Amino acid sequence: TETSNARTRVSTSFRPIRCGPSQTRQKTSAPQNFPSYESLRQMYDPEVPEYFNFARDVLDAWEAKEKSGEKVQSTALWWVNEAGRQIKWSFEELGFHSRRLANVLSGECQLQRGDRVLLILPRIPEWWLVNVACLRTGTIVIPGTSQLTERDILHRLQVSKAKCVITDDSVAPMLDSVAPECSFLKSKLLVSGKKREGWRDFGELLRNHSCSHECVNTRSDEAMTIFFTSGTTGSPKMTQHSHCSFGIGLTVNGRYWLDLTEKDVLWNTSDTGWAKSAWSSVFAPWIQGACVFVNHMPRFDTSTVLKTLSSYPITTFCTAPTAYRMLVQEDISRYTFSNLQHCLCAGEPINPEVMEKWKQMTGLDIYEGYGQTETVLIAGTFKGMKIKPGSFGKPSPAYDVQLVDDLGNIVPQGKEGNIAIRVKPHKPFSLFTKYTDDAQRTADCYKGDFYLTGDKGVMDEEGYLWFVGRADDVILSAGYRIGPFEVENALIEHDAVAESAVVSSPDPLRGEVVKAFVVLTAEYKTRNKDELRAEIQKHVKKVTAPYKYPRKIEFVDHLPKTVSGKIRRVELRNKEWGKS
Repeated sequence: TETSNARTRVSTSFRPIRCGPSQTRQKTSAPQNFPSYESLRQMYDPEVPEYFNFARDVLDAWEAKEKSGEKVQSTALWWVNEAGRQIKWSFEELGFHSRRLANVLSGECQLQRGDRVLLILPRIPEWWLVNVACLRTGTIVIPGTSQLTERDILHRLQVSKAKCVITDDSVAPMLDSVAPECSFLKSKLLVSGKKREGWRDFGELLRNHSCSHECVNTRSDEAMTIFFTSGTTGSPKMTQHSHCSFGIGLTVNGRYWLDLTEKDVLWNTSDTGWAKSAWSSVFAPWIQGACVFVNHMPRFDTSTVLKTLSSYPITTFCTAPTAYRMLVQEDISRYTFSNLQHCLCAGEPINPEVMEKWKQMTGLDIYEGYGQTETVLIAGTFKGMKIKPGSFGKPSPAYDVQLVDDLGNIVPQGKEGNIAIRVKPHKPFSLFTKYTDDAQRTADCYKGDFYLTGDKGVMDEEGYLWFVGRADDVILSAGYRIGPFEVENALIEHDAVAESAVVSSPDPLRGEVVKAFVVLTAEYKTRNKDELRAEIQKHVKKVTAPYKYPRKIEFVDHLPKTVSGKIRRVELRNKEWGKS
């Protein structure tokens, strides 16, 4: 397999392709060094072969280039932990270990093509090995966060019918508690140096198996992975992706949004249980031949993040908006990020004030991206584009994104509508296949010619998209439509507000009004609550349209969240409306 300068073709022999107009270009924010947005859309023209497997057609291709001496950077995975331990694997070493594990899955575990594997591990190298080994064997990996409760695990096992689970000591006791209710579960592998009754030792099995393995010839549309949604608006759904939807579809993330080349080192802080980890910790960077950097970091710690960015040659950094908000509260002047060139965020909208502070402190812009578990990048701000704080950019080359009404009709620019992806006459291959075993919820996602994301937004006259809120989060008060995110943005600019969630609350006069649940910062916890409530309301009236201010404010110690850290507004809203 050889490298080609044609950056937008994916043929039956997938070719690792360099990103950017020039292999030797320097990454800067200067627009003249990057293709125009219109050019990016024209350049994106993928072909999907009948058969495709990411491990064989991409990873093994980079391994071959590495062995031939053509590969610019040989590090595929670079892992560090808080004790200073490091593991660096080349693509050849990644291939060696993953082929061994593939033999374990098909041999010792007797897994067949299409069987499901529940994977619950923190940010350790074994997580990446399992992902690649499942690709090689045609088994379907189901990642889960280590923050899952016993109830969560039982639900995931019972609805997925996973035949194998791979986890560590922290989760194994919960698995043992629910395993008697899961007769279909046949194999349990423990990533630990300790022995546990009923579990096979992952490391021991790996050491005792051959590194010779022939990759399964999977069809492009064959099921590859299942991610459970975060459950912000209901019970988690099993979102199924094919080998091509992520394996080829995430080219748009790696090449255009992350702007990666073979020389880059990407650090994405996403938890291993969520689709963003597949986006930016597996497929997108390795499509481009970049190095995936990982810090074990059991809990997000600003000091660890800043030290890591200043100590390692990380060129590209992607994290959540909440993380940036925490980082800009630190004294960043003590650190030097000499290698850092590109900063990105995704997962939720970012506050413009945070973007400005980060730019002042580091000299670097934050490029926002928007997508879902069900998709690849839906929209983003790409290098060379004007950044509009508060907007998450323009539609990605992968999709025809429109704003539509509830009947699927396109609405005019400037008018609020449902953020939607055109699926007719041809459904994009990079869209999820279905919600597994849930035909009704799958069908409910489509209206007319479009897939509805469930998010509300506005497209301005330049084609930029602005987030309003989840479709069922929008508040209708006295004829006004109010998005919770804008109110939350205003709230968080007040020094007293550590965190907030805004929902609708019933009102006899206005039908419903804005209510804010507010977690106070430590120095304001002892203040008079009535005075503080009035002060916060006055502040919101100043920074946003007065009709949007929260007429009700309840101070709380914490907000209900999903295991991925997203606020469960549905729980708060149901409480307000007497549905819980």
